[in-house]
Amino acid sequence: MGKLVAIILSAIVVMCCGSQVRSDAIDHCYKAGDLVPLYVSKVGPFANPSETYRYFDLPFCSPDNVKEKKATLGEVLNGDRLVSAPYKLEFLVEKYCEVVCRKNLTREDVSQFRTATKRDYYFQMYYDDLPIWVFIGTIDRLDTAGSNERFFLYKHLKFNIFFNKDRVIEVNAQTDNRHVVDLNEDKELLVEFVYTVKWKETGGAFDERMKKYLMAFLPINLDIHWFSIMNSCITVLILTGCLVTFYMRVLKKDFMEHTYDEVFVDDQEEKGWKYILGDVFRYPNHKSLFAAVLGSGTQLFTLTILILILGLVGVFYPYNRGNLQMALVFIYAITLGIAGYSSTTFYHQLEGTNWVRNLLIAGCLFSGPLLFTFYLLQTVAISYKANAALPFGTVLVLFLLLTFVAFPLLVLGGIVGKNSQTEFQVPCHTTKCPRDIPPLRWYRGVLPQMALAGFLPFSVVYIDTYYILITVWGHRIYTIYSILFVVFIILLIATALVTVALTYFQLAAEDHQWWWRSFLCGGSTGLYVFGYCFYYYYAEAGMYGFLQTSFFFGYMACICYGIFLMLGTVGFLASLFFVRHIYGSIKCD
Repeated sequence: MGKLVAIILSAIVVMCCGSQVRSDAIDHCYKAGDLVPLYVSKVGPFANPSETYRYFDLPFCSPDNVKEKKATLGEVLNGDRLVSAPYKLEFLVEKYCEVVCRKNLTREDVSQFRTATKRDYYFQMYYDDLPIWVFIGTIDRLDTAGSNERFFLYKHLKFNIFFNKDRVIEVNAQTDNRHVVDLNEDKELLVEFVYTVKWKETGGAFDERMKKYLMAFLPINLDIHWFSIMNSCITVLILTGCLVTFYMRVLKKDFMEHTYDEVFVDDQEEKGWKYILGDVFRYPNHKSLFAAVLGSGTQLFTLTILILILGLVGVFYPYNRGNLQMALVFIYAITLGIAGYSSTTFYHQLEGTNWVRNLLIAGCLFSGPLLFTFYLLQTVAISYKANAALPFGTVLVLFLLLTFVAFPLLVLGGIVGKNSQTEFQVPCHTTKCPRDIPPLRWYRGVLPQMALAGFLPFSVVYIDTYYILITVWGHRIYTIYSILFVVFIILLIATALVTVALTYFQLAAEDHQWWWRSFLCGGSTGLYVFGYCFYYYYAEAGMYGFLQTSFFFGYMACICYGIFLMLGTVGFLASLFFVRHIYGSIKCD
């Protein structure tokens, strides 16, 4: 197992510190006439990023020997299946109307191309590891209503390649509406597919050739980002000012009244939050589950921080294919030990005895729904024969990673947490018999407070939520990780402040069951994000079909569940710090 761990750690180092482009050529240097590697990756409807297929699933021209390039784990998870392209693009060799093949299209082939054109299919290629996108056809709408449409297949592809000395700097591919094939009749067609290659010299530097892919957002989008951050900061500052003012006026007054009553009126009955000092630190119901959700939330918080740090240092460079997916898989497996440690440590502090059950709950709390969703969506992808269906070898690697890395680290973290000698520090003793909670008004219930608690943090991040969604489920590239990191910090602050305020109001109403309530209120932002996903899918995304719908809502449900656990943990820990502080500020006998 030690060797496997070493291999995985080495893979992470290569992923984080390796070159930012990969190709068959070690130094990307070529001589005139050298064959520069060109691979076709995937084909699918532009509106449905998850619905991609192999390039040769459509009846394109196929080379005599189709060679499949060995893919990394991240590329496979990203849906990339790179195979040799039928086009030959030698370095500095120009071509004009070079024939790829003459292909007899059957009626079924014509129908397949027509359906693909109707659904706006595109295909993706990589030339010297530079990405290229091309639509396979075009639609001629004869009226504005769209009731009369004609479909045409592009048969001529023009490559424009820019070079600097012996290196490729930029490449793009263009189609020509004058060279198309009519697909409107179900009849056999003889089609001659051709391509043209033009080489142009440029002064661009090789090290900067990926910079154009960094321009994922227009200036107006950057302005919106900065406006969003300013708005979020102002919101948090106002909230902080309100809470500080409240603390100075109300809590200080309570502390002074408590001291005055002790000196002059010792027999006066306490009211409000001081009345329940003997119950406020009473352990919550289902403490094993509570410790497990805190452990999972701590792990997901660590995972998020590490991913943002990798983004800040440039690991997720544009079109480093699958780096983000690979980082998520490896870091989640490694940080599962944090979930085991945090869960069993807190469970031990709550005087729990069945730590093994607690550890299993912590390990399955997020992994269980995630794996169930993964295998369910894999079944859907297999039925569609889509690239999202992972090969058996990839599934086996994930299983081995879970079995020989994640699970042992979970157990190791649990053992360390069980043997920790830390005790739960409280400033007040807990009475034997709990006090009855007085009847509360409806707006002090769990659901109304969750609705209130999640609204403000979500209003802080909803603009960035949109950009993240169009990145994950679209074709845009998110590169402004510094802004994302700042927004994440603001989100944490807003969650902590709102949860602390609601916890005080709950204690002031003499309701001492604040443990679960603070967690649920802190995590309620995840429910808002999931609700926003419905609006995005049906009003903004333009996605359609059962495959895309199931992938979108399946994985977004898991992501929002993770947000719920992470922010719930933040909300509880902030409330715990606050409760310890206010009860430690008064004399507790």
